[in-house]
Amino acid sequence: MAAAAGDVCGSVAGGRAGAGAAAEARFISSAKGKGLFATKNIRKGETVFVERPVVSSQFLWNALYNYRACDHCLRALETAEENAQRLLGKSSLVLPHPEQCSIRKDLHQQCPRCQVTYCSAECRQAALEQYHQVLCLGPSRDDPTHPLNKLQEAWRNMHYPPETSSIMLMARMVATIKQAKDKEWWIKAFSQFCNKTANEEEEIVHKLLGDKFKGQLELLRLLFTEALYDEHLSRWFTPEGFRSLFALVGTNGQGIGTSSLSQWVHACDALDLPMLQREELDAFIDQLYKDIEKESGEFLNCEGSGLYVLQSCCNHSCIPNAETSFPENNFLLHLTALEDIKAGEEICISYLDCCQRERSRHSRNKILRENYLFTCSCPKCLAQADDADVTSDEEEEGEGETDDAELEDEMTDV
Repeated sequence: MAAAAGDVCGSVAGGRAGAGAAAEARFISSAKGKGLFATKNIRKGETVFVERPVVSSQFLWNALYNYRACDHCLRALETAEENAQRLLGKSSLVLPHPEQCSIRKDLHQQCPRCQVTYCSAECRQAALEQYHQVLCLGPSRDDPTHPLNKLQEAWRNMHYPPETSSIMLMARMVATIKQAKDKEWWIKAFSQFCNKTANEEEEIVHKLLGDKFKGQLELLRLLFTEALYDEHLSRWFTPEGFRSLFALVGTNGQGIGTSSLSQWVHACDALDLPMLQREELDAFIDQLYKDIEKESGEFLNCEGSGLYVLQSCCNHSCIPNAETSFPENNFLLHLTALEDIKAGEEICISYLDCCQRERSRHSRNKILRENYLFTCSCPKCLAQADDADVTSDEEEEGEGETDDAELEDEMTDV
Protein backbone atom coordinates (compact mmCIF):
# COMPACT_ATOMS: atom_id res chain seq x y z
CA MET A 1 0.00 0.00 0.00
CA ALA A 2 1.63 3.26 -1.09
CA ALA A 3 2.08 5.98 1.49
CA ALA A 4 1.24 9.62 0.92
CA ALA A 5 4.16 11.54 -0.54
CA GLY A 6 4.87 13.47 2.64
CA ASP A 7 5.17 10.24 4.62
CA VAL A 8 8.35 9.20 2.83
CA CYS A 9 10.43 11.83 4.59
CA GLY A 10 8.78 11.34 7.95
CA SER A 11 8.39 14.24 10.35
CA VAL A 12 10.57 17.32 10.02
CA ALA A 13 10.91 19.92 12.77
CA GLY A 14 7.78 18.61 14.46
CA GLY A 15 5.65 18.50 11.30
CA ARG A 16 5.50 16.74 7.98
CA ALA A 17 8.09 17.50 5.32
CA GLY A 18 7.26 20.81 3.70
CA ALA A 19 5.17 22.03 6.64
CA GLY A 20 7.37 24.41 8.63
CA ALA A 21 10.42 22.33 7.74
CA ALA A 22 13.77 23.34 9.24
CA ALA A 23 15.72 21.89 6.29
CA GLU A 24 15.28 21.17 2.60
CA ALA A 25 17.24 19.40 -0.13
CA ARG A 26 18.72 21.54 -2.91
CA PHE A 27 20.72 20.73 -6.02
CA ILE A 28 24.30 22.00 -5.70
CA SER A 29 26.16 20.84 -8.81
CA SER A 30 26.52 17.85 -11.13
CA ALA A 31 29.76 16.96 -9.35
CA LYS A 32 28.41 17.22 -5.79
CA GLY A 33 24.74 16.44 -6.39
CA LYS A 34 22.25 17.47 -3.71
CA GLY A 35 22.80 18.95 -0.30
CA LEU A 36 20.66 19.69 2.76
CA PHE A 37 20.20 23.35 3.73
CA ALA A 38 18.65 25.09 6.75
CA THR A 39 15.45 26.97 5.95
CA LYS A 40 15.61 28.89 9.24
CA ASN A 41 18.08 29.57 12.03
CA ILE A 42 18.75 26.42 14.06
CA ARG A 43 20.22 26.51 17.56
CA LYS A 44 22.95 24.18 18.83
CA GLY A 45 21.36 21.06 20.33
CA GLU A 46 18.09 21.54 18.41
CA THR A 47 16.58 18.61 16.53
CA VAL A 48 16.67 19.54 12.84
CA PHE A 49 14.32 16.73 11.91
CA VAL A 50 13.17 13.25 12.83
CA GLU A 51 12.95 10.94 9.81
CA ARG A 52 11.39 7.56 9.18
CA PRO A 53 13.18 5.37 6.58
CA VAL A 54 11.54 4.52 3.28
CA VAL A 55 12.66 0.96 3.98
CA SER A 56 15.00 -0.71 6.50
CA SER A 57 16.26 -4.14 7.51
CA GLN A 58 18.33 -5.76 10.25
CA PHE A 59 21.73 -7.16 9.22
CA LEU A 60 21.57 -10.91 8.65
CA TRP A 61 24.51 -12.00 10.82
CA ASN A 62 23.30 -9.67 13.57
CA ALA A 63 19.90 -11.39 13.55
CA LEU A 64 21.43 -14.87 13.32
CA TYR A 65 23.47 -14.24 16.48
CA ASN A 66 20.30 -13.51 18.49
CA TYR A 67 20.42 -9.73 18.54
CA ARG A 68 16.64 -9.65 18.85
CA ALA A 69 15.01 -6.66 17.17
CA CYS A 70 11.58 -5.76 15.83
CA ASP A 71 11.43 -7.04 12.27
CA HIS A 72 10.05 -3.68 11.12
CA CYS A 73 11.44 -0.78 13.19
CA LEU A 74 14.52 -2.57 14.66
CA ARG A 75 13.54 -1.68 18.23
CA ALA A 76 15.52 -3.92 20.59
CA LEU A 77 13.23 -6.64 22.00
CA GLU A 78 15.35 -7.87 24.92
CA THR A 79 15.07 -6.21 28.29
CA ALA A 80 18.20 -4.33 29.35
CA GLU A 81 19.01 -7.14 31.79
CA GLU A 82 18.57 -9.86 29.14
CA ASN A 83 20.71 -7.78 26.78
CA ALA A 84 23.53 -7.48 29.34
CA GLN A 85 23.28 -11.17 30.30
CA ARG A 86 23.67 -12.27 26.66
CA LEU A 87 26.55 -9.90 25.92
CA LEU A 88 28.34 -11.05 29.07
CA GLY A 89 27.45 -14.72 28.73
CA LYS A 90 26.30 -14.52 32.34
CA SER A 91 22.65 -15.43 33.00
CA SER A 92 22.94 -14.63 36.72
CA LEU A 93 23.60 -10.89 36.17
CA VAL A 94 21.07 -8.60 37.85
CA LEU A 95 20.85 -4.94 36.84
CA PRO A 96 19.94 -2.33 39.46
CA HIS A 97 17.00 0.01 38.77
CA PRO A 98 15.11 -2.43 36.48
CA GLU A 99 12.26 0.11 36.35
CA GLN A 100 14.46 2.21 34.04
CA CYS A 101 14.18 -0.39 31.27
CA SER A 102 11.80 0.82 28.56
CA ILE A 103 11.05 -2.54 26.87
CA ARG A 104 7.35 -3.53 26.88
CA LYS A 105 7.22 -7.25 26.21
CA ASP A 106 3.46 -7.27 26.74
CA LEU A 107 3.13 -5.32 23.47
CA HIS A 108 5.23 -7.70 21.34
CA GLN A 109 3.47 -9.58 18.53
CA GLN A 110 4.43 -12.24 16.01
CA CYS A 111 3.40 -12.82 12.42
CA PRO A 112 0.91 -15.72 12.76
CA ARG A 113 2.35 -17.41 9.65
CA CYS A 114 6.15 -17.12 9.94
CA GLN A 115 6.55 -16.08 13.62
CA VAL A 116 8.88 -13.12 13.05
CA THR A 117 8.51 -10.77 16.02
CA TYR A 118 7.44 -7.14 16.15
CA CYS A 119 7.55 -4.68 19.04
CA SER A 120 3.89 -3.76 18.59
CA ALA A 121 0.69 -4.35 16.65
CA GLU A 122 1.40 -1.12 14.77
CA CYS A 123 4.72 -2.40 13.44
CA ARG A 124 3.23 -5.78 12.49
CA GLN A 125 0.49 -4.04 10.53
CA ALA A 126 2.88 -1.54 8.90
CA ALA A 127 5.15 -4.36 7.72
CA LEU A 128 2.20 -6.36 6.42
CA GLU A 129 0.87 -3.40 4.44
CA GLN A 130 4.22 -2.38 2.95
CA TYR A 131 6.23 -5.56 2.14
CA HIS A 132 5.64 -8.57 4.41
CA GLN A 133 2.88 -10.17 2.32
CA VAL A 134 5.53 -10.79 -0.36
CA LEU A 135 8.37 -11.75 1.99
CA CYS A 136 6.51 -13.87 4.59
CA LEU A 137 8.03 -17.35 4.54
CA GLY A 138 5.12 -18.97 6.38
CA PRO A 139 5.92 -22.59 7.29
CA SER A 140 9.06 -22.42 5.08
CA ARG A 141 10.93 -20.14 7.50
CA ASP A 142 13.46 -22.87 8.34
CA ASP A 143 13.47 -24.51 4.89
CA PRO A 144 17.00 -24.05 3.44
CA THR A 145 15.69 -24.70 -0.09
CA HIS A 146 13.26 -21.75 -0.08
CA PRO A 147 14.49 -19.10 -2.57
CA LEU A 148 14.58 -16.31 0.04
CA ASN A 149 16.51 -18.49 2.49
CA LYS A 150 18.97 -19.45 -0.26
CA LEU A 151 19.46 -15.74 -1.03
CA GLN A 152 20.09 -14.87 2.62
CA GLU A 153 22.52 -17.77 3.11
CA ALA A 154 24.47 -16.75 0.00
CA TRP A 155 24.69 -13.19 1.30
CA ARG A 156 25.95 -14.32 4.71
CA ASN A 157 28.64 -16.39 2.99
CA MET A 158 29.84 -13.31 1.08
CA HIS A 159 29.42 -10.46 3.57
CA TYR A 160 30.82 -11.22 7.03
CA PRO A 161 30.79 -9.00 10.13
CA PRO A 162 31.34 -6.16 10.64
CA GLU A 163 28.31 -5.74 8.40
CA THR A 164 27.57 -2.60 6.40
CA SER A 165 24.56 -3.65 4.31
CA SER A 166 21.99 -6.37 3.72
CA ILE A 167 20.54 -8.02 0.65
CA MET A 168 17.20 -7.91 2.47
CA LEU A 169 17.12 -4.12 2.21
CA MET A 170 16.99 -4.62 -1.56
CA ALA A 171 14.42 -7.40 -1.13
CA ARG A 172 12.16 -5.09 0.86
CA MET A 173 12.47 -2.43 -1.85
CA VAL A 174 11.24 -4.94 -4.43
CA ALA A 175 8.52 -6.30 -2.13
CA THR A 176 7.29 -2.77 -1.37
CA ILE A 177 6.79 -2.09 -5.08
CA LYS A 178 5.23 -5.51 -5.72
CA GLN A 179 2.61 -4.85 -3.00
CA ALA A 180 1.98 -1.19 -3.87
CA LYS A 181 -1.10 -0.05 -5.72
CA ASP A 182 0.82 2.93 -7.12
CA LYS A 183 4.00 1.18 -8.22
CA GLU A 184 5.31 4.12 -10.24
CA TRP A 185 5.17 6.37 -7.16
CA TRP A 186 7.41 4.01 -5.22
CA ILE A 187 9.81 3.55 -8.15
CA LYS A 188 10.13 7.35 -8.30
CA ALA A 189 10.65 7.48 -4.51
CA PHE A 190 13.58 5.07 -4.73
CA SER A 191 15.01 6.90 -7.76
CA GLN A 192 15.55 9.99 -5.56
CA PHE A 193 18.60 8.35 -4.03
CA CYS A 194 22.10 9.05 -5.31
CA ASN A 195 23.16 7.11 -8.39
CA LYS A 196 26.72 6.38 -9.52
CA THR A 197 28.52 5.81 -12.81
CA ALA A 198 29.19 2.25 -13.97
CA ASN A 199 32.83 2.38 -12.79
CA GLU A 200 31.84 3.80 -9.41
CA GLU A 201 29.17 1.11 -9.03
CA GLU A 202 31.80 -1.58 -9.60
CA GLU A 203 34.02 -0.03 -6.91
CA ILE A 204 31.14 -0.05 -4.41
CA VAL A 205 30.27 -3.69 -5.19
CA HIS A 206 33.96 -4.61 -4.91
CA LYS A 207 34.12 -2.96 -1.48
CA LEU A 208 31.05 -4.88 -0.26
CA LEU A 209 31.85 -8.31 -1.73
CA GLY A 210 35.66 -8.45 -2.09
CA ASP A 211 37.96 -9.49 -4.94
CA LYS A 212 35.62 -12.16 -6.35
CA PHE A 213 32.77 -9.66 -6.52
CA LYS A 214 31.80 -10.21 -10.19
CA GLY A 215 31.02 -13.89 -9.76
CA GLN A 216 29.39 -13.31 -6.41
CA LEU A 217 27.24 -10.47 -7.74
CA GLU A 218 25.98 -12.69 -10.56
CA LEU A 219 25.13 -15.49 -8.11
CA LEU A 220 23.21 -13.03 -5.93
CA ARG A 221 21.39 -11.68 -9.00
CA LEU A 222 20.26 -15.16 -10.03
CA LEU A 223 19.04 -15.99 -6.51
CA PHE A 224 17.42 -12.55 -6.20
CA THR A 225 15.60 -13.13 -9.50
CA GLU A 226 14.44 -16.60 -8.44
CA ALA A 227 13.03 -15.24 -5.20
CA LEU A 228 11.55 -11.89 -6.22
CA TYR A 229 11.28 -11.30 -9.99
CA ASP A 230 8.63 -8.75 -11.00
CA GLU A 231 7.94 -7.53 -14.54
CA HIS A 232 7.38 -3.94 -13.35
CA LEU A 233 11.00 -3.96 -12.16
CA SER A 234 12.54 -6.06 -14.92
CA ARG A 235 15.53 -3.69 -15.25
CA TRP A 236 16.51 -4.27 -11.60
CA PHE A 237 17.00 -7.96 -12.42
CA THR A 238 19.37 -7.41 -15.38
CA PRO A 239 23.14 -7.49 -14.65
CA GLU A 240 23.43 -3.70 -15.08
CA GLY A 241 20.24 -2.90 -13.17
CA PHE A 242 21.09 -5.22 -10.28
CA ARG A 243 24.55 -3.66 -10.00
CA SER A 244 22.93 -0.21 -9.89
CA LEU A 245 20.47 -1.34 -7.20
CA PHE A 246 23.32 -2.86 -5.22
CA ALA A 247 25.34 0.36 -5.50
CA LEU A 248 22.31 2.48 -4.53
CA VAL A 249 21.99 0.56 -1.26
CA GLY A 250 25.76 0.58 -0.70
CA THR A 251 25.98 4.34 -1.24
CA ASN A 252 22.83 5.53 0.53
CA GLY A 253 22.26 2.97 3.28
CA GLN A 254 22.41 4.59 6.74
CA GLY A 255 23.49 2.35 9.60
CA ILE A 256 20.93 1.90 12.39
CA GLY A 257 21.83 0.84 15.92
CA THR A 258 19.46 0.09 18.80
CA SER A 259 20.13 -1.16 22.32
CA SER A 260 17.90 -1.67 25.34
CA LEU A 261 21.01 -1.63 27.55
CA SER A 262 22.03 1.75 26.16
CA GLN A 263 18.53 3.09 26.83
CA TRP A 264 18.75 1.82 30.41
CA VAL A 265 22.16 3.51 30.88
CA HIS A 266 20.83 6.85 29.62
CA ALA A 267 17.81 6.55 31.92
CA CYS A 268 20.09 5.76 34.89
CA ASP A 269 22.27 8.75 34.05
CA ALA A 270 19.21 10.97 34.43
CA LEU A 271 18.31 9.62 37.90
CA ASP A 272 18.54 12.09 40.79
CA LEU A 273 20.52 10.03 43.32
CA PRO A 274 22.46 10.77 46.51
CA MET A 275 26.18 11.17 45.78
CA LEU A 276 27.25 7.79 47.16
CA GLN A 277 24.55 5.91 45.23
CA ARG A 278 25.47 7.85 42.06
CA GLU A 279 29.13 6.89 42.43
CA GLU A 280 28.24 3.22 43.01
CA LEU A 281 25.92 3.11 39.98
CA ASP A 282 28.46 4.83 37.72
CA ALA A 283 31.18 2.40 38.86
CA PHE A 284 28.85 -0.56 38.19
CA ILE A 285 28.09 0.68 34.66
CA ASP A 286 31.77 1.39 33.90
CA GLN A 287 32.77 -2.12 34.97
CA LEU A 288 29.82 -3.64 33.10
CA TYR A 289 30.99 -2.12 29.81
CA LYS A 290 34.58 -3.24 30.39
CA ASP A 291 33.39 -6.81 31.02
CA ILE A 292 31.13 -6.71 27.95
CA GLU A 293 34.01 -5.50 25.80
CA LYS A 294 36.10 -8.51 26.85
CA GLU A 295 33.27 -10.95 26.10
CA SER A 296 31.57 -9.49 23.01
CA GLY A 297 34.01 -6.91 21.60
CA GLU A 298 32.47 -4.19 19.47
CA PHE A 299 29.26 -6.03 18.55
CA LEU A 300 26.90 -4.57 21.13
CA ASN A 301 23.82 -3.31 19.31
CA CYS A 302 20.99 -4.59 17.19
CA GLU A 303 22.23 -3.34 13.82
CA GLY A 304 20.77 -2.78 10.39
CA SER A 305 20.48 -0.13 7.71
CA GLY A 306 17.81 1.98 6.08
CA LEU A 307 17.19 4.41 3.26
CA TYR A 308 16.36 7.93 4.43
CA VAL A 309 15.40 10.55 1.83
CA LEU A 310 16.50 13.66 3.73
CA GLN A 311 19.49 12.16 5.53
CA SER A 312 20.84 10.83 2.23
CA CYS A 313 21.07 14.45 1.03
CA CYS A 314 23.46 15.37 3.85
CA ASN A 315 26.99 15.83 2.53
CA HIS A 316 30.12 15.03 4.53
CA SER A 317 32.36 17.39 6.44
CA CYS A 318 35.29 16.56 8.73
CA ILE A 319 33.94 19.36 10.95
CA PRO A 320 30.20 18.56 10.82
CA ASN A 321 27.54 20.93 12.12
CA ALA A 322 25.01 18.12 12.72
CA GLU A 323 24.94 14.44 13.70
CA THR A 324 22.55 11.52 13.41
CA SER A 325 21.40 9.29 16.28
CA PHE A 326 18.62 6.85 17.20
CA PRO A 327 17.56 7.91 20.72
CA GLU A 328 14.11 6.31 20.48
CA ASN A 329 15.59 2.79 20.29
CA ASN A 330 14.10 2.21 16.83
CA PHE A 331 14.63 3.23 13.20
CA LEU A 332 13.56 6.88 13.69
CA LEU A 333 16.62 8.96 12.78
CA HIS A 334 17.20 12.22 14.68
CA LEU A 335 19.40 14.87 13.07
CA THR A 336 20.70 17.22 15.77
CA ALA A 337 22.63 20.48 15.36
CA LEU A 338 26.16 20.40 16.84
CA GLU A 339 26.43 24.19 16.56
CA ASP A 340 24.25 27.16 15.62
CA ILE A 341 23.27 26.90 11.92
CA LYS A 342 22.08 29.96 10.01
CA ALA A 343 19.22 29.92 7.50
CA GLY A 344 20.62 29.08 4.07
CA GLU A 345 23.68 27.31 5.49
CA GLU A 346 24.41 23.75 4.36
CA ILE A 347 23.84 21.07 7.00
CA CYS A 348 26.67 18.52 6.97
CA ILE A 349 27.27 15.33 8.91
CA SER A 350 30.45 13.28 9.11
CA TYR A 351 30.76 9.91 7.42
CA LEU A 352 33.74 9.24 9.74
CA ASP A 353 33.61 8.31 13.40
CA CYS A 354 35.10 10.58 16.08
CA CYS A 355 38.47 8.78 16.08
CA GLN A 356 38.80 8.84 12.28
CA ARG A 357 38.05 12.58 12.20
CA GLU A 358 41.13 13.24 14.35
CA ARG A 359 43.47 11.54 11.90
CA SER A 360 45.48 13.31 9.20
CA ARG A 361 43.88 14.72 6.06
CA HIS A 362 45.57 11.97 4.04
CA SER A 363 44.18 9.22 6.27
CA ARG A 364 40.67 10.72 6.35
CA ASN A 365 40.51 11.02 2.58
CA LYS A 366 41.88 7.52 2.10
CA ILE A 367 38.91 6.18 4.09
CA LEU A 368 36.45 8.42 2.22
CA ARG A 369 37.78 7.44 -1.21
CA GLU A 370 37.69 3.73 -0.38
CA ASN A 371 34.18 3.77 1.10
CA TYR A 372 32.38 6.71 -0.53
CA LEU A 373 34.41 7.41 -3.71
CA PHE A 374 35.12 11.10 -3.13
CA THR A 375 37.83 13.37 -1.80
CA CYS A 376 36.76 15.82 0.89
CA SER A 377 37.18 19.56 0.37
CA CYS A 378 35.71 20.78 3.66
CA PRO A 379 37.37 23.76 5.42
CA LYS A 380 39.45 21.43 7.61
CA CYS A 381 40.79 19.48 4.61
CA LEU A 382 41.50 22.69 2.66
CA ALA A 383 43.38 24.14 5.65
CA GLN A 384 45.51 20.96 5.78
CA ALA A 385 46.04 20.74 2.01
CA ASP A 386 49.78 21.35 2.30
CA ASP A 387 50.27 18.59 4.89
CA ALA A 388 52.35 15.57 3.82
CA ASP A 389 50.39 12.85 2.01
CA VAL A 390 51.61 10.10 4.31
CA THR A 391 50.11 8.27 7.24
CA SER A 392 52.30 8.55 10.30
CA ASP A 393 53.57 5.44 12.10
CA GLU A 394 51.82 6.70 15.21
CA GLU A 395 48.50 6.80 13.34
CA GLU A 396 48.89 3.28 12.04
CA GLU A 397 49.77 2.00 15.50
CA GLY A 398 46.77 3.85 16.91
CA GLU A 399 44.26 2.35 14.48
CA GLY A 400 41.56 0.48 16.34
CA GLU A 401 42.73 1.75 19.73
CA THR A 402 40.00 3.41 21.79
CA ASP A 403 40.28 4.57 25.38
CA ASP A 404 37.67 3.50 27.92
CA ALA A 405 35.82 6.83 27.92
CA GLU A 406 35.48 6.86 24.13
CA LEU A 407 34.45 3.19 24.16
CA GLU A 408 31.60 3.82 26.58
CA ASP A 409 30.45 6.82 24.51
CA GLU A 410 30.33 4.68 21.38
CA MET A 411 28.51 1.89 23.18
CA THR A 412 25.75 4.17 24.43
CA ASP A 413 25.45 6.63 21.50
CA VAL A 414 22.41 5.10 19.81
